[in-house]
Amino acid sequence: MVKKIITVISAGILAAAVMNFTAFAQPLDRTSHGYGQGTEVDENNRPTGAEMFNDEMNQYGCYAMLEDNGEIYLTFDQGYENGYTEPILDTLKEKNVKAVFFLTGDYAERNEKLVKRMLDEGHIIGNHGMKHASLPTLTDEQVRTEIMSLHDFVKDKYNYEMTLFRPPCGEYSEQSMAVCNELGYKTLLWSFAYPDWDVNNQPDPTAAFEKVTKAAHGGGIFLLHSVSSTNAEILGRVIDNLREQGYTLTTPKL
Repeated sequence: MVKKIITVISAGILAAAVMNFTAFAQPLDRTSHGYGQGTEVDENNRPTGAEMFNDEMNQYGCYAMLEDNGEIYLTFDQGYENGYTEPILDTLKEKNVKAVFFLTGDYAERNEKLVKRMLDEGHIIGNHGMKHASLPTLTDEQVRTEIMSLHDFVKDKYNYEMTLFRPPCGEYSEQSMAVCNELGYKTLLWSFAYPDWDVNNQPDPTAAFEKVTKAAHGGGIFLLHSVSSTNAEILGRVIDNLREQGYTLTTPKL
């Protein structure tokens, strides 16, 4: 009788283990999602959309916002160069602020002087995809090529090994982010962004300053585009204001 009970228990444990392994081995979701932080915030002004993203995607090394520790992280997407990166770097140097610059392959290839200046002045450069391709539309092998071809180019040309990734257009899937994580990358989305990328329709500087500074929150990852004349104009005042609000401007420690 005791042997029978033990056999039944053992069979139950084995069945549970098989079920858990089967669940774990299920293919990850390849559904494409377009990220946005939304407009809802909690009592600390932290976007609830970014918090929800973290809850779902932290397991793949993805972050839309970091710990509420009184720090804000300025990040710039570098799709192409039209003359505003240099004044942005001038301001960051003047204010003693380090930022993250996410480079596409074309930017890394065409703008050696600016990329070297970013590195020389202590900024982080991140991977924004060799061809700025939407990762969920690619096979796993194509995702690896999209990321690692730029990784290897930057390592060879600039003697720098990137560790941070930002998916082009904020488009991601569970599967594509898992592949990024397997490649040793942490993925940064953002908890603040605004329409600053259209060079033919730049936001009013006064309104932009108000929008950026009123969005301040601890652990905030701010996405700005370096093609923006408005960003170049207001950046110094934004930095001063965020510091006046009590925030430290630094780079992520992941």
